[in-house]
Amino acid sequence: MANFSKSNVPQFSVEVYQNAFLPEGGREVNAIVTVTSTGGGTTGGTPLADAAPSPASGAGQGPGAAVVLMVDCSGSMDYPPTKMRNARDATAAAIDTLREGTRFAVVAGTHVAKDVYPGDGRLAVTDAQTKAQAKDALRKLSAGGGTAIGTWLRLADRLLNSADVSIRHGILLTDGRNEHESPEDLRAALESCAGRFTCDARGVGTDWEVKEVTGTAAALLGTADIVADPSGLAADFTQMMENAMGKEVADVALRLWTPVGVEIRFVKQVAPTVADLTGRRTEAGPRAGDYPTGSWGDESRDYHVCVLVPEAGIGQEMLAARVSLILPDPSGAGRPETLSQGLVRAVWTDDMAASTSINPQVAHYTGQAELAQVIQQGLDARKAGDFDGATAKLGRAVQLASASGNQDTAKLLSKVVDVVDAATGTVRLKAKVAEADEMTLETRSTKTVRVKK
Repeated sequence: MANFSKSNVPQFSVEVYQNAFLPEGGREVNAIVTVTSTGGGTTGGTPLADAAPSPASGAGQGPGAAVVLMVDCSGSMDYPPTKMRNARDATAAAIDTLREGTRFAVVAGTHVAKDVYPGDGRLAVTDAQTKAQAKDALRKLSAGGGTAIGTWLRLADRLLNSADVSIRHGILLTDGRNEHESPEDLRAALESCAGRFTCDARGVGTDWEVKEVTGTAAALLGTADIVADPSGLAADFTQMMENAMGKEVADVALRLWTPVGVEIRFVKQVAPTVADLTGRRTEAGPRAGDYPTGSWGDESRDYHVCVLVPEAGIGQEMLAARVSLILPDPSGAGRPETLSQGLVRAVWTDDMAASTSINPQVAHYTGQAELAQVIQQGLDARKAGDFDGATAKLGRAVQLASASGNQDTAKLLSKVVDVVDAATGTVRLKAKVAEADEMTLETRSTKTVRVKK
């Protein structure tokens, strides 16, 4: 483990957990990389009001941060009428949570996007007066029109990038399906916005499409969740904004350098949620590639790196990969800062006990990634009428959740299946499942529990 960060910015550390030993002819090397950021002026996601911003780190306070709140104002938000009121109240609560000096705007989203505050394509600077003005603008919002999420995101992108800030964040609320633009239009908008700002997405009620909301959050390195009861929106929005205000460093990349002959199988975030980053690689010099991780406050995340090394004989040893945390050069001069670094090794041995042992961290997160996958497969099978397939997949999910101690997911599964024996994964599909329960399980299926170290 190495730590190269400066004392006046968040300290980053990298720890590598792996079984480096391979049998003769063995090629696959797995490692869990734990990245931890501490001392950046936040504790547990709650910002400290007197923490000083650092120009080098792009501190997420004062003028270093910008947030755009995108509120669904389509016609369905009037059913029931309390939904629109709850959305206005939740957005107002989020605005109250903004730190003074933060740039912000409010976008009303229908089949078109309109910046309702401050307007004119600008961002406001947070103070008591602009907060009050924004809440006045919220009171005038009414429901009517369709849903085109891509247009909301493109407007948010223009607003966020109009300011010279380091932390750019969006919060998106929708209650319906994206019916007024094609899936291709939404995909193009997400590709255009990826890497330019992060975004948390929330679905309220049960008439929205889970994959649209989770796909938006995944593409923009944010969180996704369901708020089945609109009365819970204010608390959720407040928490989201507190987390956004706790971000201190933007655009951190996980750089993977591999020697000649080494192939990368995958790079995945595995905690606090599962997210496959393999296809998001950008080249960063000879045999090196960067994988985006988004913005950081005081927090810790785990990544699973899997590579294939060339075959070697007993007693041979090699560096399989070097993992570095990279912060782009804020001056744009092309000299990125290395925040921390860790090494992944491969050692060939004829000791069967050593070469067949699975590292506990690797085993745990392999199971968590499979858990997310089989839940999705099981729910898809259930929707398609393949009840035998759904029972098998969701039974395996119950087994994995039980074995790993993922109690939150186990509780969600128990609302979709009757558990006969969790240890063996023996379950029966429930005859009737509340739509909110099924959508909650699907939306939260990628949430993982940390391994006990």
